[in-house]
Amino acid sequence: MSKEQRFYDALKDIFVGAKVEGESGYINLMRIKSRYYEEGVFPKLQKDINESLKPFPEFREELFDKLYTFFNRYFSESGSIYFRYTPIHQNVYEKVYTDDKDVILFWKTHMLYYVKTDKLFKNLEVKTEEFKFFFDVSGLEHKKANEKRAIIYEFKEKRKDGVIVFNVLYSERGRITKINDILRDLRREGVTITEDTLEKAFRVFEKQNDVDYFINKNAKEFLREQFSIWLYQYVFTGESEWTEKRIKQLQILKDIAFKIIDFISQFEDELVKIWNKPKFVLNSNYVITLDRIAEKNIELIEKILEHEGFENQVKEWEELEIVDGEFGKRKIFEDTLSGKKLKKEYQHLPIDTKYFKDLELEILGLFDDLDNSLDGWLIKSENYQALNTILPKFKEKVQTIYIDPPFNTGDDFDYVDRFQDSSWLSLMENRISISRDCLRTDGAFFLHLDYRANFLARHILDNIFDEDNMINEIIYGYRIQGILQRGFPRKHDTIFFYAKRMESLYFIPIKERIYYEKPFFNPEIDEHGRYYSDVFVRDVWDNDATKPLISGAKESCGFRTQKAEGLIKRIIETTSKENSIVMDFFLGSGTTTAVAHKLCRKWIGIEMGEHFYTIVLPRMKKVLAYDKSGISREKDVKEKYNKDNAGGFFKYYELEQYEDTLRKVKYEDADLFDNPYEDPYNQYVFMKDPKMLDALEIDYENNKVKVDLTKLYPNIDVPETLSNLLGKWIKKINSTEVEFEDGEKIDLKDLDFRLIKDLIWW
Repeated sequence: MSKEQRFYDALKDIFVGAKVEGESGYINLMRIKSRYYEEGVFPKLQKDINESLKPFPEFREELFDKLYTFFNRYFSESGSIYFRYTPIHQNVYEKVYTDDKDVILFWKTHMLYYVKTDKLFKNLEVKTEEFKFFFDVSGLEHKKANEKRAIIYEFKEKRKDGVIVFNVLYSERGRITKINDILRDLRREGVTITEDTLEKAFRVFEKQNDVDYFINKNAKEFLREQFSIWLYQYVFTGESEWTEKRIKQLQILKDIAFKIIDFISQFEDELVKIWNKPKFVLNSNYVITLDRIAEKNIELIEKILEHEGFENQVKEWEELEIVDGEFGKRKIFEDTLSGKKLKKEYQHLPIDTKYFKDLELEILGLFDDLDNSLDGWLIKSENYQALNTILPKFKEKVQTIYIDPPFNTGDDFDYVDRFQDSSWLSLMENRISISRDCLRTDGAFFLHLDYRANFLARHILDNIFDEDNMINEIIYGYRIQGILQRGFPRKHDTIFFYAKRMESLYFIPIKERIYYEKPFFNPEIDEHGRYYSDVFVRDVWDNDATKPLISGAKESCGFRTQKAEGLIKRIIETTSKENSIVMDFFLGSGTTTAVAHKLCRKWIGIEMGEHFYTIVLPRMKKVLAYDKSGISREKDVKEKYNKDNAGGFFKYYELEQYEDTLRKVKYEDADLFDNPYEDPYNQYVFMKDPKMLDALEIDYENNKVKVDLTKLYPNIDVPETLSNLLGKWIKKINSTEVEFEDGEKIDLKDLDFRLIKDLIWW
């Protein structure tokens, strides 16, 4: 293959990216991208190159060789633009020099949005122990866009060279890999192998087929800068004599490269806009305890009791073990001299409005200041999408942020091996940067990690918060038994503690009690005759107040990485006031929101996993009803949170996600290359496409635009969507309008297109 053909083939692959099939906005975009290249840019590029080379025909082979070399190193199999392969610096960091900055060490993916990790299977040979395996993926049909499917393995043959060959197939109708059958077939071939070795080979194969998807924040600037660096490193340094002819040849190279970069950037910029587009609020519901309703309108509880959904609500209470089998709705009230009253034991029963949708607005109408009446928000969403969407509403309103993200182990988060650290860095940098904007000036940020990622995180945190705002590196120790063959058992995590602004940080020092066997430094003596001193808590936490959960603990939710309530209590009570907002955007089992509620803080919890519904939401309902486990037993907590003053009111919802948008967006396959005066490299190709304009109905006679968002999603929460979009807290809601805290009222039946433009057209 000639160098010219190799370059054009590679370029075509770049514009298509990973081969996927199906119907979605992303696929439409890729098809248009491919068509624009083949019908517009490719013929124009060929013509421009041929015209440029007329004075220098001898430069042709070098030109294509240099173009291929450059573009091949910055484009991945997923179509993402980043440092795919850099022969000089192949580790996490890359040297970059420009005219206006000198960045000696920055991570490869610092300029990227991390989107997801997916699997793109290819034939692969794997060696484990003394065995060699070959995995044949020719039987895999191409997945539909964004489709996640399990794979299975079937033994195919043992080759003459001893390599064991497997067919890799997608699972259908619940089919699984039959390990025992494979082991039996291998024994027939004279191969004795353990099940562990076989499963290890399968794991290695799957890991090697992981692909990270990124979006470049500024593809044009990045690629132009990198080309200039590359041209200097790989061309200029090799020149011994500069002639006018050579300078003109290199200028041709640069001009052609920049034209290609300009075209690529148009499509990457479109993905950036979709990624950062505000997202619709979907499937929203409220959870409110009976006492909160009774305070406003006790008659409304009668409606709830007689509602057809009440039976399902009772079933949920029984599953949560809030009520027993003897419960009946007649037991909820008691008659007093002043009239009907809620019985104490039932006053904190949590009502979920998903069972009472026709009564939801009536319940919400009880509150004249709705958002300020809420104790918290639970959001099911990929956390970047959530943070980016709610930022206008919660900008500089959060007091304390605690996150316990995946530790970059490979077990709890999936990465391509060669991008493991940089992918994690990109993921964390994107999300922490936004979360900082949510913090109040006196706010605090805590990042919980272990030895596998703490050294990486420090770079991010120092960059985002500034190293001068670093308060403590907290050592979170635990004394669970463990033995290592070499070295000492690893029995601590690291919690980085940063202030948004050191001089403004809100912090309340607390003391802990230290006991001594003998008198030491004039200790006190407790009622049991033990010597003690009350000292300020240091940055090594290894006592009973913060000890990790043990197997069988009452507060355990069965979540593998669940943290103890005592740990989160110390963080919240030292850095936040009552009624201030605490946030956790890697919520996990919901410990942060549970503790925040028990300590009379408001809270925001973000989690994308399905355990949002199976663990987090049930846990918070139980907290409202009065949860006796965890810190509930501590004396200082009992004063604020007990069976008499539990209760609460919170909202939970899902967000439209990036891939939801891709599925809904439409692109018009228009021809923009008819005009000979337009430059196809720079012609913006997305101005005529309809985007998500199914939501609009144009009344040409009356010169009006009618908005019907249900044509996009049938279950949009328009008030909350507008609240996030405008950055205004909701005061009141009724069936026709929403009123915000600044007095602005918006007619929900006649939305102004200009108001929601950013949601459906970008």
